[in-house]
Amino acid sequence: MEGSSNIAALLKIAPMIIGLTIVSFGTSSPEAAVSITAALNGNAGVTLGNVVGSNIFNITLVIGISAFLNPLKVESDTIRKEIPFTLLASVALFIMISDISLQFFDANSLTRGDGLILLLFFAIFMYYVIEIALNSREQGLHEESNKKTGSWGKNIVFTIGGLAGIILGGNIVVDSSTTIAYSLGMSETLVGLTIVAIGTSLPELITSVTASYKKLSEIALGNIVGSNIFNILFVLGASSAISPLPVDGKLFTDVILMIGLTILLFIFSRSNYRIGKIEGVIMALTYVAYMVFIIMRN
Repeated sequence: MEGSSNIAALLKIAPMIIGLTIVSFGTSSPEAAVSITAALNGNAGVTLGNVVGSNIFNITLVIGISAFLNPLKVESDTIRKEIPFTLLASVALFIMISDISLQFFDANSLTRGDGLILLLFFAIFMYYVIEIALNSREQGLHEESNKKTGSWGKNIVFTIGGLAGIILGGNIVVDSSTTIAYSLGMSETLVGLTIVAIGTSLPELITSVTASYKKLSEIALGNIVGSNIFNILFVLGASSAISPLPVDGKLFTDVILMIGLTILLFIFSRSNYRIGKIEGVIMALTYVAYMVFIIMRN
């Protein structure tokens, strides 16, 4: 993660911004590739399950392990803006898929119109990130800009090369494990929530754990928050804009859990502006309990 941290220094912006953008979007590219491909093939259960399952995996196990290794320092802007924006995106998704309850339709689905709205929310998020990046440069908020950072070329190669290796490994895991899961008779939604979600989230896991180990908590946490926003707003937005996605009724429980876990992350983050080892253990154990629940549910 030195490459991305050094890029932040060269740009004279906070590492959190790099975590929210370059790193998080890069580590979320497997979710985008798998979900959009699944949508094109008519596998809505995989598309929706992958995004919701990945977000739950990120909040619980990834943050849990990262915080257990080294307590994660939480910036005030993350508490006041980025995590609430993640919560807003999660609630918006819940409302959009509640067609039977809210609009008395015959079935729940994520329509093309819903997808375009999610993409507009994503554009607003990108505008916000660019604004705070420019402000941090103007106000000289990045205090480590004078540290030895190396050349642009070297840092870009290290960052892209590292992300590419992680993404390639994640895709291999997803392809092989999905084939095995279908042969065992697992449903599309369960495959998306478990095997595909875990496989596509391996880049987030490796990236955030590595960043935490190297005490780059801004990148570790920014990666997760940015990835979750990217997954809901861009991945689901693009997927449903391409092909409307019917929603499995079982998925509502998972979306509600995702919202609840985001609120829990917000509460933990406000505790001394850090997520400590105890909170990390709680998050990790929550994922284990969730895995047991959805396997038994199926």
